[in-house]
Amino acid sequence: MRSDEFLRDLDLFPADRHHRLLALRHYLRAADCHACQRVGDAVQLAVTAARYDELTAADGLLHTAEQLAADHDVHRRSDDDPGHGRGRVTRWAAGSTPLMAATDASWKGRVGGIGYVVTDGRYGLRGRGTGRLDPTGPSRVLVNELRAVDFLLTDYDEPPVGLTVLLDSLGAMEWLHRWQAGETAMPAGYHLRNRRWATQPTLLRLATQVAGRPDLVFAHVKGHSGHPLNEAADALAHMARRRRVESFDLRPRAHDLVDAFLRDWHTTAAV
Repeated sequence: MRSDEFLRDLDLFPADRHHRLLALRHYLRAADCHACQRVGDAVQLAVTAARYDELTAADGLLHTAEQLAADHDVHRRSDDDPGHGRGRVTRWAAGSTPLMAATDASWKGRVGGIGYVVTDGRYGLRGRGTGRLDPTGPSRVLVNELRAVDFLLTDYDEPPVGLTVLLDSLGAMEWLHRWQAGETAMPAGYHLRNRRWATQPTLLRLATQVAGRPDLVFAHVKGHSGHPLNEAADALAHMARRRRVESFDLRPRAHDLVDAFLRDWHTTAAV
C-alpha cells in the first residue's frame, strides 16, 4: 500500500482511530521481518474492511495489528535485541575519564527517536511512535529529551561517578536539576499510570536515579554547533526516527557514525 493511499484511507475510520493507525504505518513498508509483515497485513485488512463499511471488522483487525506489534516488540527486546538498541565501538573503551556523554531526541509528526553517545564508545538509539496508551502528554519533545537521558543512564548498572551529560534542551536540564535537588514533580500531562512493560514510568525512574547524585553533571551545549558528541547524539536520534518509517540497515550505519564522531572527539581532546 502506497503512503498516499494509506493517508487517504484514514478518513474511512472515525477520527479517534487515526493516531492508532498512524502508529502502525511503518509496518506497511517492512520487507525484511516476517513478524512486521504480519502486522502490516493486519493493517491492510483493516483498511480493506473499512472500504466496505465493515467498521466492526476493521476495528477488530486494528486491535489484532496492535497486539501483533506489541508481541513483536517484546520478543525483539527480550530475544533478538538483548542490547535494547545499544552498541559499543570497543576501540574507544579505554577513552578519557571522567566520562562525557551527549543525549538528544528527534520528533516529527507521530514518530520520534532518541539517542546517546559516550566517550567510552557506548551508544544507543531507539525509535517510538504514539499510540492510544501513550503517556507522554502535551510535552512530547521535552519528555523524549528526558527519555534519552534515562536511556543513557540505564546502560550502566550504576551511572559512573563524575559523568557529564551534554544536552541541547534547556527545559530538560531544568527538570534534571530539579530532580537532583529532590523534587518529585513531573512535566505537565505526563501520566504516571502503571506501565505494561516496565515496573515504573521512565521519568519516575530517571528522577529517582539522579536524586542525591550531585556528581552527575548536566550541562548545556548549543545544538547544531558542530560539537562532535551532540552531533552524534542528534544523528542517532534522527536515524532511529527515520527507521520507524523507512527500511535500511540500521546497526552498521549507527556503528560507523559513532566511530567517526568519537574519532573527531578524541582527536580534538588529545590536542
